[in-house]
Amino acid sequence: MGTQKPRILPWLVSQLDQGQLEGVAWLDESRTRFRIPWKHGLRQDAQLEDFGIFQAWAEASGAYTPGKDKPDLPTWKRNFRSALNRKEALRLAEDHSKDPHNPHKIYEFVTSGVGNLAEPDTSLDTNGRCTSDIQEDILEKLLSDLDLAPDGGPSSLTMAPENPPQLLLSPNLDVPAPCPKPGPPENPLKQLLVSEEEWEFEVTVFYRGCQVFQQTVFCPGGLRLVGSEAGDRTLPGQPIRLPDPAASLTDRGVTDYVQRVLSCLGGGLALWRAGQWLWAQRLGHCHVYWAVGEELLPNSGHRPDGEVPKDREGGVFNMGPFIADLIAFIEGSRRSPRYTLWFCVGQSWPQDQPWIKRLVMVKVVPMCLRALLDMARVGGASSLENTVDLHISNSHPLSLTSDQYKAYLQDLVEDMDF
Repeated sequence: MGTQKPRILPWLVSQLDQGQLEGVAWLDESRTRFRIPWKHGLRQDAQLEDFGIFQAWAEASGAYTPGKDKPDLPTWKRNFRSALNRKEALRLAEDHSKDPHNPHKIYEFVTSGVGNLAEPDTSLDTNGRCTSDIQEDILEKLLSDLDLAPDGGPSSLTMAPENPPQLLLSPNLDVPAPCPKPGPPENPLKQLLVSEEEWEFEVTVFYRGCQVFQQTVFCPGGLRLVGSEAGDRTLPGQPIRLPDPAASLTDRGVTDYVQRVLSCLGGGLALWRAGQWLWAQRLGHCHVYWAVGEELLPNSGHRPDGEVPKDREGGVFNMGPFIADLIAFIEGSRRSPRYTLWFCVGQSWPQDQPWIKRLVMVKVVPMCLRALLDMARVGGASSLENTVDLHISNSHPLSLTSDQYKAYLQDLVEDMDF
């Protein structure tokens, strides 16, 4: 038999008493309030030690075996938070997780101390059923797995919590089996974190400031902007062919220059999403500069955010800060977060002159990010009559209150805590 999974509260109390995990400590002599480090994994100063309590619980609960399993910091953190949130004996007293210098959370026991947490409570109710937290965890696992009739027959461990779940009487068993209760609703925005192939992009191309192309496409494996020729079709990403300048430009000289730029695109400008990042790489000879700007205008008054590298990938957009800025926007920040990528192809970034003077400018809009901002602009669909389609395949229009929308966004930030 395997080792019994420990109960989270007695285990946590023992960690607090030992004081061996960095930043995990009691805050009062009565041992009712304690702090947990809660540094966001996107911070540049984040270290593995900052996630010590989350890793320790993952190991203790059997979810992670060092040397065997791959480290998964966001899952460790999410599971730890969920385990604490299920305990009525605890409450989150203060949330300082956004503190730039000392991010942490303070929890407190709402009961009179922790003296009774060290050993399981094996008291029996009038029906002779055990009320141990161990059995509660077993029941939660059974419910989550929807495995109400194990092969080994009915378990002798049952429970009588203060608020007992609805029970169904099994026709073949002499003990009642718990009726599965629906778990917490799945965050509908979490689709943004999975299925990279389902992202939709709006691509707009400008030659010398004149719009010559616009198309909205789903791009399995990302997209590639290629010249007048289709380019190498063996390369990954859906090729998007930039139009022949002769079909839209009247100035022969400008047409020739644009054609020269397109001929140097070679394998193309690749853009794809992996995890919470958008990555870009140039597969041809001409240089490409990029910036995140307004949807109507590039950030032409400043330097570019970077140059797209050749023969290796480079990050051009991080969803984590975008969602954090979106939450701040909902809370009253006057500036809405930017999400539009602008690429200047074949020339230096238009820092000192209007962008419309550049030969080839390409604008790429991730449609789901536009939808998220649109939803925030209408108050997070503050009226339940309002719905916003997130433009993700197989998605449904959402109808959320402002508070619900903000809570789902905050949950996304936690899940992107790499």
